[in-house]
Amino acid sequence: MKKILFLLLLLLMTLLTACASSEKLDGGSNEQKTSQGGKDVQKIIVGTGTQFPNICFIDEKGNLTGYDVELVRAIDEKLPEYEFELKTMEFSNLLLSLETRKIDFIAHQMEVNNEREEKFLFNKEPYNVFPLKVTVNEKNNEIQSIEDLKGKNVSVSPTSNSAVFIEKYNKDQHLGANIVYSSGSVDVNNQLASGRIDAIITTPFAVKYYNESNEAQQKVVGDALLNSKVYFLLNKDEVKLQERLDEAIVELKKEGVISDLSKKWLGDDYTVDF
Repeated sequence: MKKILFLLLLLLMTLLTACASSEKLDGGSNEQKTSQGGKDVQKIIVGTGTQFPNICFIDEKGNLTGYDVELVRAIDEKLPEYEFELKTMEFSNLLLSLETRKIDFIAHQMEVNNEREEKFLFNKEPYNVFPLKVTVNEKNNEIQSIEDLKGKNVSVSPTSNSAVFIEKYNKDQHLGANIVYSSGSVDVNNQLASGRIDAIITTPFAVKYYNESNEAQQKVVGDALLNSKVYFLLNKDEVKLQERLDEAIVELKKEGVISDLSKKWLGDDYTVDF
């Protein structure tokens, strides 16, 4: 009887140890792994959006697609040790989600600025160039450049580089523009069409998309305000992931994949400076 009790106790301890080990493995999102072909595959949660035309958006069939989305999928195929899972959210929530480790990196045309560099890690190989221009209704001939925005209502997305740029320019150059923070691209387009706002700061490829898909009747004016390079954004300690993303981007550039994606989604090869 004592021998049977001893064996039962030993079996119970073995089961408890196995459960504890399983709980430890299932910790955070970037600790979860699955077995694939005998090798461990690390799940990576990629934060992106749904309202950036041709970059990350929901198409007419209800599918998430666009330049950044398809690039992430191409990189995923290059990195067998990772499994990428796209997670969509409002642009304004991306940085907080990265900081709190709800996602592992951001794919949403992230440009470098001082605030982001202090907190986070950019990968080193840019995957396209992001030109920002003043954009107005096509009937507006009064605004020809950023200098004509004095006293005008200019709409930008909170925390975007458009917002960072116009806030700094407004202060440093005493421009006197009225900055309006938008809640979504559809609302902004309607406000620009109705005259409730006078201008936005966006890219030529976004203007092209809205003009073709929604007859937005917009036009870009003046010189490019920024012609900044675009990267993925990670937490400071994700150096290994950063290196592997860079390696994949370099390979995809050499193969012409990134150039083809840019032409397909953005209308031109935005992997080079304009």
